[in-house]
Amino acid sequence: MSQEATLGIRKSHEKAVATVALCGCRSPPDAQARPERVGQAGRSGLLAAAAAKEKKAGIVRARFMAAQPSPSVPLTRRPLLLGQVEGSQDAVTMAAIVPKEEGLISVSEDRTVRVWMKRDNGQYWPSIYHAMSSPCSCMCVNPETRRLSVGLDNGTISEFILSEDYNKMTAVKSYQAHQNRVMMVLFVLEMEWLLSIGQDKYFTWHCSESGQRLGNYRISAGACGLQFDVETRNVFIGDHSGQVTILKLEQENSSLITTFRGHTGGISALCWDPVQRVLFSGSSDHSIIMWDIGGRKGTAIELQGHSDKVQSLSYSHHTRQLISCGADGRIVVWNMDVERQETPEWLDSDSCQKCDQPFFWNFKQMWDSKKIGLRQHHCRKCGKAVCGKCSSKRSSIPLMGFEFEVRICDACYESITDEERAPTATFHDSKHNVVHVHFDATRGWLLTSGTDKVMKLWDMTPVVS
Repeated sequence: MSQEATLGIRKSHEKAVATVALCGCRSPPDAQARPERVGQAGRSGLLAAAAAKEKKAGIVRARFMAAQPSPSVPLTRRPLLLGQVEGSQDAVTMAAIVPKEEGLISVSEDRTVRVWMKRDNGQYWPSIYHAMSSPCSCMCVNPETRRLSVGLDNGTISEFILSEDYNKMTAVKSYQAHQNRVMMVLFVLEMEWLLSIGQDKYFTWHCSESGQRLGNYRISAGACGLQFDVETRNVFIGDHSGQVTILKLEQENSSLITTFRGHTGGISALCWDPVQRVLFSGSSDHSIIMWDIGGRKGTAIELQGHSDKVQSLSYSHHTRQLISCGADGRIVVWNMDVERQETPEWLDSDSCQKCDQPFFWNFKQMWDSKKIGLRQHHCRKCGKAVCGKCSSKRSSIPLMGFEFEVRICDACYESITDEERAPTATFHDSKHNVVHVHFDATRGWLLTSGTDKVMKLWDMTPVVS
Protein backbone atom coordinates (compact mmCIF):
# COMPACT_ATOMS: atom_id res chain seq x y z
CA MET A 1 0.00 0.00 0.00
CA SER A 2 1.29 3.44 -0.86
CA GLN A 3 2.20 6.04 1.74
CA GLU A 4 -0.63 8.33 0.58
CA ALA A 5 -3.28 5.59 1.01
CA THR A 6 -1.99 4.83 4.51
CA LEU A 7 -2.13 8.52 5.42
CA GLY A 8 -5.73 8.76 4.16
CA ILE A 9 -6.92 5.83 6.25
CA ARG A 10 -5.22 7.29 9.33
CA LYS A 11 -6.95 10.69 8.85
CA SER A 12 -10.33 9.00 8.34
CA HIS A 13 -9.85 7.00 11.55
CA GLU A 14 -8.91 10.12 13.56
CA LYS A 15 -11.97 11.93 12.19
CA ALA A 16 -14.30 9.08 13.34
CA VAL A 17 -12.78 8.97 16.83
CA ALA A 18 -13.19 12.74 17.19
CA THR A 19 -16.84 12.53 16.10
CA VAL A 20 -17.68 9.77 18.62
CA ALA A 21 -15.82 11.66 21.36
CA LEU A 22 -17.99 14.69 20.75
CA CYS A 23 -21.07 12.48 21.36
CA GLY A 24 -19.69 11.27 24.70
CA CYS A 25 -19.15 7.63 23.59
CA ARG A 26 -16.16 5.40 23.58
CA SER A 27 -14.90 4.17 20.23
CA PRO A 28 -16.06 0.62 19.44
CA PRO A 29 -13.38 -2.05 18.99
CA ASP A 30 -13.91 -2.28 15.25
CA ALA A 31 -13.81 1.47 14.63
CA GLN A 32 -10.76 1.03 12.38
CA ALA A 33 -12.79 -1.19 10.04
CA ARG A 34 -15.85 1.12 9.62
CA PRO A 35 -15.06 4.57 10.97
CA GLU A 36 -17.65 6.82 9.31
CA ARG A 37 -20.67 4.46 9.71
CA VAL A 38 -20.01 3.83 13.43
CA GLY A 39 -19.92 7.53 14.19
CA GLN A 40 -23.32 8.15 12.60
CA ALA A 41 -24.96 5.14 14.33
CA GLY A 42 -23.60 6.18 17.74
CA ARG A 43 -24.95 9.71 17.30
CA SER A 44 -28.42 8.43 16.27
CA GLY A 45 -28.55 5.94 19.16
CA LEU A 46 -27.65 8.59 21.71
CA LEU A 47 -30.26 11.00 20.41
CA ALA A 48 -32.95 8.29 20.48
CA ALA A 49 -31.97 7.24 24.04
CA ALA A 50 -32.03 10.85 25.24
CA ALA A 51 -35.47 11.40 23.67
CA ALA A 52 -36.85 8.22 25.29
CA LYS A 53 -35.40 9.21 28.67
CA GLU A 54 -36.91 12.67 28.45
CA LYS A 55 -40.28 11.22 27.42
CA LYS A 56 -40.21 8.80 30.34
CA ALA A 57 -39.32 11.60 32.76
CA GLY A 58 -42.19 13.61 31.36
CA ILE A 59 -44.60 10.73 31.99
CA VAL A 60 -43.32 10.32 35.55
CA ARG A 61 -43.68 14.06 36.16
CA ALA A 62 -47.22 13.93 34.80
CA ARG A 63 -48.12 11.02 37.05
CA PHE A 64 -46.58 12.74 40.07
CA MET A 65 -48.46 15.94 39.31
CA ALA A 66 -51.71 14.02 38.92
CA ALA A 67 -51.21 12.28 42.27
CA GLN A 68 -50.97 15.55 44.18
CA PRO A 69 -54.24 16.76 45.82
CA SER A 70 -55.67 19.90 44.42
CA PRO A 71 -55.06 22.88 46.76
CA SER A 72 -58.65 24.01 46.25
CA VAL A 73 -60.11 20.71 47.62
CA PRO A 74 -60.56 20.94 51.45
CA LEU A 75 -59.18 18.04 53.48
CA THR A 76 -61.47 16.21 55.92
CA ARG A 77 -61.10 17.49 59.48
CA ARG A 78 -60.96 14.64 61.97
CA PRO A 79 -59.49 13.79 65.38
CA LEU A 80 -55.83 12.76 65.45
CA LEU A 81 -54.89 9.65 67.41
CA LEU A 82 -52.01 10.66 69.71
CA GLY A 83 -51.56 7.36 71.49
CA GLN A 84 -53.07 4.04 72.45
CA VAL A 85 -52.57 2.43 75.85
CA GLU A 86 -53.08 -1.27 76.48
CA GLY A 87 -52.24 -3.42 79.47
CA SER A 88 -55.41 -3.83 81.54
CA GLN A 89 -56.64 -7.40 82.00
CA ASP A 90 -60.32 -6.37 81.84
CA ALA A 91 -62.51 -3.50 80.65
CA VAL A 92 -61.33 0.01 81.54
CA THR A 93 -64.42 1.44 83.25
CA MET A 94 -63.17 5.02 83.53
CA ALA A 95 -60.04 7.06 82.77
CA ALA A 96 -58.89 10.67 83.00
CA ILE A 97 -56.10 12.86 81.61
CA VAL A 98 -53.55 14.02 84.18
CA PRO A 99 -53.78 17.84 84.29
CA LYS A 100 -50.72 19.74 83.01
CA GLU A 101 -48.86 16.46 82.46
CA GLU A 102 -48.58 13.86 79.74
CA GLY A 103 -50.20 11.14 81.78
CA LEU A 104 -53.40 9.14 82.29
CA ILE A 105 -55.25 7.68 85.28
CA SER A 106 -57.37 4.57 84.79
CA VAL A 107 -59.52 2.20 86.83
CA SER A 108 -60.54 -1.21 85.59
CA GLU A 109 -62.69 -4.24 86.24
CA ASP A 110 -59.40 -6.09 86.88
CA ARG A 111 -59.33 -4.35 90.32
CA THR A 112 -56.40 -2.08 89.47
CA VAL A 113 -55.80 1.65 89.69
CA ARG A 114 -53.01 2.76 87.36
CA VAL A 115 -51.27 6.04 86.61
CA TRP A 116 -49.62 6.02 83.18
CA MET A 117 -46.88 8.57 82.44
CA LYS A 118 -45.37 9.18 79.02
CA ARG A 119 -41.70 8.16 78.78
CA ASP A 120 -38.92 9.48 76.55
CA ASN A 121 -39.63 6.80 73.93
CA GLY A 122 -43.18 8.12 73.52
CA GLN A 123 -44.81 5.13 75.25
CA TYR A 124 -47.08 5.25 78.33
CA TRP A 125 -45.88 3.11 81.24
CA PRO A 126 -47.46 2.68 84.70
CA SER A 127 -45.82 4.85 87.33
CA ILE A 128 -48.42 3.64 89.87
CA TYR A 129 -50.00 0.18 89.99
CA HIS A 130 -52.39 -0.35 92.89
CA ALA A 131 -54.64 -3.38 93.39
CA MET A 132 -58.03 -2.85 95.07
CA SER A 133 -60.15 -5.32 97.03
CA SER A 134 -62.97 -5.27 94.46
CA PRO A 135 -63.45 -4.42 90.75
CA CYS A 136 -63.25 -0.65 90.13
CA SER A 137 -66.47 0.76 88.72
CA CYS A 138 -65.83 4.52 88.59
CA MET A 139 -63.53 7.30 89.76
CA CYS A 140 -63.17 11.05 90.16
CA VAL A 141 -59.91 13.06 90.28
CA ASN A 142 -59.66 16.66 91.48
CA PRO A 143 -56.79 18.54 89.74
CA GLU A 144 -56.35 21.19 92.45
CA THR A 145 -55.91 18.79 95.39
CA ARG A 146 -54.84 15.68 93.40
CA ARG A 147 -57.52 13.81 95.32
CA LEU A 148 -58.52 10.53 93.68
CA SER A 149 -61.83 8.91 94.65
CA VAL A 150 -62.41 5.35 93.41
CA GLY A 151 -65.81 3.65 93.49
CA LEU A 152 -65.84 -0.13 93.84
CA ASP A 153 -68.17 -2.95 92.93
CA ASN A 154 -68.80 -3.77 96.62
CA GLY A 155 -70.22 -0.28 97.37
CA THR A 156 -67.07 1.19 98.91
CA ILE A 157 -65.44 4.49 97.87
CA SER A 158 -61.68 4.65 98.51
CA GLU A 159 -59.91 8.01 98.63
CA PHE A 160 -56.25 8.67 97.81
CA ILE A 161 -53.89 11.65 97.46
CA LEU A 162 -51.52 11.56 94.47
CA SER A 163 -47.98 12.90 94.83
CA GLU A 164 -46.85 15.88 92.76
CA ASP A 165 -44.78 13.72 90.43
CA TYR A 166 -47.62 11.14 90.14
CA ASN A 167 -45.32 8.32 91.21
CA LYS A 168 -47.05 7.58 94.51
CA MET A 169 -50.55 7.64 95.98
CA THR A 170 -51.44 7.61 99.65
CA ALA A 171 -54.69 6.17 101.06
CA VAL A 172 -56.67 8.78 103.00
CA LYS A 173 -60.04 7.29 103.95
CA SER A 174 -62.75 4.88 102.92
CA TYR A 175 -66.51 5.39 102.70
CA GLN A 176 -69.09 2.60 102.92
CA ALA A 177 -71.44 4.53 100.65
CA HIS A 178 -73.65 1.83 99.07
CA GLN A 179 -74.79 -1.76 99.44
CA ASN A 180 -73.48 -2.77 96.01
CA ARG A 181 -71.80 -1.33 92.91
CA VAL A 182 -70.99 2.40 92.93
CA MET A 183 -72.07 3.81 89.55
CA MET A 184 -70.75 7.37 89.77
CA VAL A 185 -68.72 9.42 92.24
CA LEU A 186 -68.28 13.20 92.22
CA PHE A 187 -66.10 15.36 94.48
CA VAL A 188 -67.23 18.98 95.03
CA LEU A 189 -64.25 21.03 96.25
CA GLU A 190 -66.29 24.18 97.02
CA MET A 191 -68.55 22.30 99.45
CA GLU A 192 -66.07 19.57 100.52
CA TRP A 193 -68.74 17.03 99.59
CA LEU A 194 -68.37 13.59 98.05
CA LEU A 195 -71.48 12.66 96.03
CA SER A 196 -72.26 9.18 94.76
CA ILE A 197 -74.98 7.01 93.23
CA GLY A 198 -75.23 3.23 93.25
CA GLN A 199 -77.13 0.24 91.99
CA ASP A 200 -78.86 0.09 95.37
CA LYS A 201 -81.10 2.98 94.12
CA TYR A 202 -79.61 5.45 96.59
CA PHE A 203 -77.95 8.81 96.16
CA THR A 204 -75.60 9.63 99.08
CA TRP A 205 -73.36 12.52 100.03
CA HIS A 206 -70.53 12.60 102.59
CA CYS A 207 -68.34 15.26 104.17
CA SER A 208 -64.88 14.73 102.67
CA GLU A 209 -63.17 16.32 105.70
CA SER A 210 -64.75 14.20 108.44
CA GLY A 211 -65.77 11.21 106.34
CA GLN A 212 -69.26 11.24 107.86
CA ARG A 213 -72.41 10.64 105.84
CA LEU A 214 -74.52 13.77 105.54
CA GLY A 215 -77.61 12.21 103.96
CA ASN A 216 -79.11 10.01 101.29
CA TYR A 217 -82.10 9.92 98.96
CA ARG A 218 -83.82 6.90 97.45
CA ILE A 219 -84.57 7.17 93.74
CA SER A 220 -87.00 5.14 91.63
CA ALA A 221 -84.39 2.98 89.88
CA GLY A 222 -80.68 2.30 89.71
CA ALA A 223 -78.82 5.40 88.55
CA CYS A 224 -75.97 5.97 86.10
CA GLY A 225 -75.80 9.75 85.62
CA LEU A 226 -74.79 12.33 88.25
CA GLN A 227 -74.09 16.08 87.94
CA PHE A 228 -73.96 18.98 90.41
CA ASP A 229 -74.44 22.74 90.09
CA VAL A 230 -72.37 24.62 92.67
CA GLU A 231 -74.26 27.91 92.37
CA THR A 232 -77.71 26.52 93.20
CA ARG A 233 -76.59 23.34 95.03
CA ASN A 234 -78.83 21.34 92.72
CA VAL A 235 -77.93 17.73 91.96
CA PHE A 236 -79.11 15.98 88.78
CA ILE A 237 -79.62 12.20 88.81
CA GLY A 238 -80.43 10.08 85.76
CA ASP A 239 -81.72 6.54 86.32
CA HIS A 240 -82.41 3.35 84.38
CA SER A 241 -86.12 4.15 84.01
CA GLY A 242 -85.30 7.20 81.86
CA GLN A 243 -86.17 9.73 84.56
CA VAL A 244 -84.11 12.75 85.63
CA THR A 245 -84.45 13.79 89.29
CA ILE A 246 -83.39 17.24 90.54
CA LEU A 247 -82.65 17.63 94.26
CA LYS A 248 -81.75 20.68 96.32
CA LEU A 249 -78.97 19.82 98.78
CA GLU A 250 -78.41 21.44 102.13
CA GLN A 251 -75.75 20.48 104.64
CA GLU A 252 -77.62 17.50 106.07
CA ASN A 253 -80.90 17.29 104.15
CA SER A 254 -82.28 17.36 100.64
CA SER A 255 -85.54 18.39 98.99
CA LEU A 256 -87.08 17.25 95.73
CA ILE A 257 -87.40 20.04 93.14
CA THR A 258 -88.81 18.16 90.16
CA THR A 259 -88.57 15.08 87.96
CA PHE A 260 -88.91 14.87 84.18
CA ARG A 261 -88.81 12.15 81.59
CA GLY A 262 -88.14 12.19 77.85
CA HIS A 263 -86.23 9.03 76.97
CA THR A 264 -87.77 5.68 76.11
CA GLY A 265 -84.71 3.90 77.52
CA GLY A 266 -82.57 4.22 80.61
CA ILE A 267 -80.28 7.21 81.09
CA SER A 268 -76.61 6.26 80.82
CA ALA A 269 -74.86 9.65 80.97
CA LEU A 270 -75.44 13.25 82.11
CA CYS A 271 -73.52 16.45 81.37
CA TRP A 272 -74.15 19.89 82.87
CA ASP A 273 -73.30 23.28 81.34
CA PRO A 274 -73.34 25.84 84.20
CA VAL A 275 -72.90 28.80 81.82
CA GLN A 276 -75.90 28.24 79.55
CA ARG A 277 -77.61 26.26 82.33
CA VAL A 278 -78.59 23.32 80.16
CA LEU A 279 -78.46 19.61 81.00
CA PHE A 280 -77.59 16.93 78.44
CA SER A 281 -78.75 13.34 78.92
CA GLY A 282 -77.66 10.31 76.90
CA SER A 283 -79.70 7.13 76.83
CA SER A 284 -79.82 3.50 75.77
CA ASP A 285 -82.51 4.56 73.25
CA HIS A 286 -79.58 5.97 71.15
CA SER A 287 -80.68 9.60 71.66
CA ILE A 288 -79.44 12.69 73.49
CA ILE A 289 -81.77 15.33 74.95
CA MET A 290 -80.78 18.89 75.82
CA TRP A 291 -82.93 20.17 78.71
CA ASP A 292 -83.13 23.95 79.07
CA ILE A 293 -83.07 24.21 82.87
CA GLY A 294 -82.20 27.92 83.06
CA GLY A 295 -84.93 29.02 80.62
CA ARG A 296 -87.66 27.53 82.84
CA LYS A 297 -89.81 26.83 79.77
CA GLY A 298 -89.48 23.06 79.73
CA THR A 299 -87.77 23.09 76.33
CA ALA A 300 -86.25 19.75 75.31
CA ILE A 301 -84.14 19.41 72.15
CA GLU A 302 -83.42 15.93 70.77
CA LEU A 303 -80.15 14.93 69.09
CA GLN A 304 -80.24 11.78 66.98
CA GLY A 305 -76.83 10.64 65.73
CA HIS A 306 -75.95 7.31 67.35
CA SER A 307 -76.96 3.82 66.27
CA ASP A 308 -76.41 2.26 69.70
CA LYS A 309 -76.39 3.18 73.39
CA VAL A 310 -74.96 6.61 74.24
CA GLN A 311 -72.33 5.88 76.89
CA SER A 312 -70.64 9.17 77.78
CA LEU A 313 -70.94 12.93 77.25
CA SER A 314 -68.55 15.86 77.59
CA TYR A 315 -69.06 19.56 76.87
CA SER A 316 -66.61 22.15 75.56
CA HIS A 317 -67.75 25.41 77.16
CA HIS A 318 -65.54 27.81 75.20
CA THR A 319 -66.62 26.46 71.80
CA ARG A 320 -70.17 25.40 72.77
CA GLN A 321 -69.73 21.91 71.34
CA LEU A 322 -71.01 18.66 72.80
CA ILE A 323 -68.95 15.49 72.46
CA SER A 324 -70.81 12.18 72.66
CA CYS A 325 -69.54 8.61 72.46
CA GLY A 326 -71.38 5.33 72.42
CA ALA A 327 -71.38 1.59 71.98
CA ASP A 328 -71.43 2.12 68.21
CA GLY A 329 -67.83 3.41 68.38
CA ARG A 330 -68.76 6.87 67.12
CA ILE A 331 -67.32 10.12 68.40
CA VAL A 332 -69.91 12.77 67.52
CA VAL A 333 -69.19 16.50 67.87
CA TRP A 334 -72.39 18.57 68.02
CA ASN A 335 -72.45 22.30 67.33
CA MET A 336 -74.67 23.75 70.07
CA ASP A 337 -74.05 27.34 69.01
CA VAL A 338 -76.99 27.21 66.58
CA GLU A 339 -80.67 27.90 67.18
CA ARG A 340 -82.22 24.46 67.36
CA GLN A 341 -85.89 23.55 67.19
CA GLU A 342 -87.84 21.38 69.59
CA THR A 343 -89.16 18.13 68.15
CA PRO A 344 -92.99 18.06 67.98
CA GLU A 345 -95.19 15.69 69.95
CA TRP A 346 -96.57 12.82 67.91
CA LEU A 347 -100.29 13.30 67.35
CA ASP A 348 -102.90 10.57 67.80
CA SER A 349 -105.45 9.88 65.09
CA ASP A 350 -107.62 7.02 63.83
CA SER A 351 -107.03 8.00 60.22
CA CYS A 352 -104.32 9.63 58.10
CA GLN A 353 -104.28 13.37 58.77
CA LYS A 354 -103.37 14.00 55.13
CA CYS A 355 -105.62 11.74 53.01
CA ASP A 356 -108.12 10.60 55.68
CA GLN A 357 -107.49 6.91 54.97
CA PRO A 358 -108.41 4.80 58.06
CA PHE A 359 -105.73 3.06 60.07
CA PHE A 360 -106.03 -0.70 60.57
CA TRP A 361 -107.67 -0.47 64.03
CA ASN A 362 -110.39 1.92 62.84
CA PHE A 363 -112.93 -0.79 61.97
CA LYS A 364 -115.93 1.57 61.72
CA GLN A 365 -114.38 3.81 59.06
CA MET A 366 -112.99 0.78 57.25
CA TRP A 367 -116.53 -0.68 57.07
CA ASP A 368 -118.18 2.58 56.08
CA SER A 369 -115.64 3.48 53.39
CA LYS A 370 -115.09 -0.15 52.26
CA LYS A 371 -111.31 0.41 52.47
CA ILE A 372 -108.53 -1.67 53.99
CA GLY A 373 -106.88 -0.13 57.04
CA LEU A 374 -103.35 1.20 56.74
CA ARG A 375 -100.38 1.29 59.08
CA GLN A 376 -99.77 4.51 61.03
CA HIS A 377 -96.55 6.54 60.71
CA HIS A 378 -95.52 9.95 62.03
CA CYS A 379 -93.84 12.89 60.32
CA ARG A 380 -90.72 13.86 62.29
CA LYS A 381 -91.12 17.53 61.35
CA CYS A 382 -94.80 18.27 62.09
CA GLY A 383 -95.68 15.24 64.22
CA LYS A 384 -98.86 14.39 62.29
CA ALA A 385 -100.11 10.82 61.98
CA VAL A 386 -99.84 9.83 58.33
CA CYS A 387 -99.97 6.74 56.15
CA GLY A 388 -97.04 5.35 54.18
CA LYS A 389 -98.25 6.83 50.89
CA CYS A 390 -98.36 10.37 52.32
CA SER A 391 -94.92 10.02 53.94
CA SER A 392 -92.85 8.46 51.17
CA LYS A 393 -90.09 11.10 51.40
CA ARG A 394 -86.97 11.03 53.58
CA SER A 395 -84.79 13.95 54.64
CA SER A 396 -82.33 15.01 57.33
CA ILE A 397 -83.43 17.84 59.66
CA PRO A 398 -80.24 18.83 61.53
CA LEU A 399 -81.76 21.80 63.37
CA MET A 400 -84.26 19.40 64.92
CA GLY A 401 -81.48 16.96 65.81
CA PHE A 402 -81.97 14.52 62.93
CA GLU A 403 -78.56 14.32 61.27
CA PHE A 404 -79.62 11.33 59.18
CA GLU A 405 -82.62 10.95 56.89
CA VAL A 406 -85.93 10.29 58.65
CA ARG A 407 -89.55 9.89 57.59
CA ILE A 408 -91.42 13.12 56.87
CA CYS A 409 -94.71 13.85 55.13
CA ASP A 410 -94.67 15.03 51.53
CA ALA A 411 -95.81 18.56 52.46
CA CYS A 412 -92.99 19.06 54.99
CA TYR A 413 -90.45 17.68 52.51
CA GLU A 414 -91.26 20.47 50.07
CA SER A 415 -90.82 23.10 52.79
CA ILE A 416 -87.27 22.07 53.81
CA THR A 417 -84.53 24.11 52.11
CA ASP A 418 -80.99 23.04 51.30
CA GLU A 419 -79.70 25.41 54.01
CA GLU A 420 -81.85 23.61 56.59
CA ARG A 421 -80.28 20.30 55.54
CA ALA A 422 -76.75 21.55 56.28
CA PRO A 423 -75.21 19.26 58.96
CA THR A 424 -74.59 20.59 62.47
CA ALA A 425 -72.51 17.63 63.70
CA THR A 426 -69.43 15.70 62.61
CA PHE A 427 -69.01 11.93 62.96
CA HIS A 428 -65.78 10.05 63.60
CA ASP A 429 -64.98 6.37 64.16
CA SER A 430 -63.04 5.53 67.34
CA LYS A 431 -62.88 1.84 66.37
CA HIS A 432 -63.79 0.60 69.85
CA ASN A 433 -66.83 0.37 72.15
CA VAL A 434 -66.47 3.53 74.25
CA VAL A 435 -67.76 3.40 77.84
CA HIS A 436 -66.33 6.71 79.08
CA VAL A 437 -64.69 9.89 77.79
CA HIS A 438 -62.69 12.66 79.46
CA PHE A 439 -62.05 15.96 77.69
CA ASP A 440 -59.14 18.27 78.54
CA ALA A 441 -60.32 21.63 77.20
CA THR A 442 -56.97 23.42 77.77
CA ARG A 443 -55.15 21.15 75.32
CA GLY A 444 -58.10 19.89 73.28
CA TRP A 445 -57.36 16.25 74.16
CA LEU A 446 -60.01 13.56 74.45
CA LEU A 447 -59.45 10.25 76.24
CA THR A 448 -61.73 7.34 75.38
CA SER A 449 -61.80 4.09 77.36
CA GLY A 450 -63.54 0.98 76.14
CA THR A 451 -64.65 -2.55 76.77
CA ASP A 452 -61.74 -3.76 74.61
CA LYS A 453 -59.32 -2.97 77.52
CA VAL A 454 -57.84 -0.10 75.49
CA MET A 455 -57.54 3.64 76.08
CA LYS A 456 -57.11 6.02 73.16
CA LEU A 457 -55.88 9.61 73.39
CA TRP A 458 -57.12 11.97 70.65
CA ASP A 459 -56.22 15.48 69.60
CA MET A 460 -59.64 17.07 69.01
CA THR A 461 -58.44 20.53 67.98
CA PRO A 462 -59.19 19.91 64.27
CA VAL A 463 -62.90 19.39 65.07
CA VAL A 464 -63.42 21.16 68.42
CA SER A 465 -62.61 24.77 67.63
